[in-house]
Amino acid sequence: MTEFWLISAPGEKTCQQTWDKLMTATTRTNNISTNSKFNIPDLKVGTLDVLVGLSDELAKVDSFVESVVKKVAQYMTDVLEDSRDKVQENLLANGVDLVTYVTRFQWDMAKYPIKQSLKNISEIISKQVSQIDNDLKARASAYNNLKGNLQNLERKNAGSLLTRSLADIVKKDDFVLDSEYLITMLVVVPKTNYADWQRTYETLAEMVVPRSTNLLFEDQDSGLFSVTLFRKAIDDFRHKARENKFTVRDFQYNEEEMKADKEEMTRLSTDKKKQFGPLVRWLKVNFSEAFIAWIHIKALRVFVESVLRYGLPVNFQAMLLQPNKKNMKKLREVLYDLYKHLDSSAAAIIDQSAMDIPGLNLSQQEYYPYVYYKIDCNLLDFK
Repeated sequence: MTEFWLISAPGEKTCQQTWDKLMTATTRTNNISTNSKFNIPDLKVGTLDVLVGLSDELAKVDSFVESVVKKVAQYMTDVLEDSRDKVQENLLANGVDLVTYVTRFQWDMAKYPIKQSLKNISEIISKQVSQIDNDLKARASAYNNLKGNLQNLERKNAGSLLTRSLADIVKKDDFVLDSEYLITMLVVVPKTNYADWQRTYETLAEMVVPRSTNLLFEDQDSGLFSVTLFRKAIDDFRHKARENKFTVRDFQYNEEEMKADKEEMTRLSTDKKKQFGPLVRWLKVNFSEAFIAWIHIKALRVFVESVLRYGLPVNFQAMLLQPNKKNMKKLREVLYDLYKHLDSSAAAIIDQSAMDIPGLNLSQQEYYPYVYYKIDCNLLDFK
C-alpha cells in the first residue's frame, strides 16, 4: 500500500499519551495499520481570521502542487520510454524513496523558515511549484517537438512501398539522369501481379524502352520496379498503369535533397540524445522538489486545521498511518471510536453517509471527528 492517512488528535495530558493510545488501538491488538509520528515544528499561529482564510487557500495549493508532482512523474515515464522500471528509481524525494521520505518526514528549515508566517510559507511553496510547472511546460514542449519531428522522419522511412520514402532504397545507377528525352519512373507492383507487369509494361504506353525494367526492392506485399520511357509518354503511362493496379510513385532522384534529409535525421537524433540526459536530471531534481513541497503543504494543513479544531495553546499529535489494505474499513471504525468524543456533529455525518440521502452530497465529503488528509504515493498512471 502506498496510501497514507495523515491525522491529528489533541494531546491528552501529553502528546505521547495520544500517540500511545493510537498505537494500542491500531497495532498492539490487531495490527490494522503501520504508524509513525509526523513531526511538525512550532509554526507561527497568527490570528484566527488568517487561519480560516488560509485553510481554504491551502486546499487549493495542495491540489495544485499534487497535480504538478503527478505531471512531472508522468512526463518522466514518457521520456524514459524504453525503461519504465527505471522510472521508479528516478522518482525519489531527497534521495530516498517516497514512502521512506513520508514516514521519516522532517521539516526543511532552510527552505521554509518557520520564523515566517504560515501565509508566507504557503506563498513560497506556491511560487516555487509554479516555477517548476512553467519550466516543465517549456522543456516538455521543446523535447516533444524534437521527438515528433524525428518520429515523422522515421515513419517516412518505414511502412509500405506505396507511402514510404524511397531515398534509402534507390541508387544513382537505377536512373537515366540528365536526358532531354528519357526518364526513369518507379512503379509499385503487388507481388501477385509480377507476371502481369513483365508481360504488359512495354505496352502500357507507346514510348517505353523495351527490357528496361528492374526489380529494385521488395517488402511483404509488393515490389518496386524501375522502367524507362520517353518523357512525353508519362501521363499516358501513369493512367494505363493505374488501370492495371500498378502504382507509379512520384519520385525524382535528387542527391542533394536526399543528403539533406539524411543529415536532418542524424541532427535530430543527436539533438534528442543530447537533451535526454539533462532533461531526465531536471525531472529527477524537480520531482523531488515538488514532492517535498507537497508534503510540507500537508504538514501546514494539519497544523492549521488542528489549531482551528482543537484551539490554543497548540497541543496536538500529528500521526501518519499506513493502512493495511484489507482492514481499511476496520481502521476507520477504530479511529471513530477513539475520537468520536471530539466532535459530535461528525457522528451525524458518518450516519448520513451510510444511507445516501437524495440531494445531500455528504457521502462525497471526507469529514471525521479528527483531522484527516490522504497522501497517496502512487503517482504513476502507466498507460
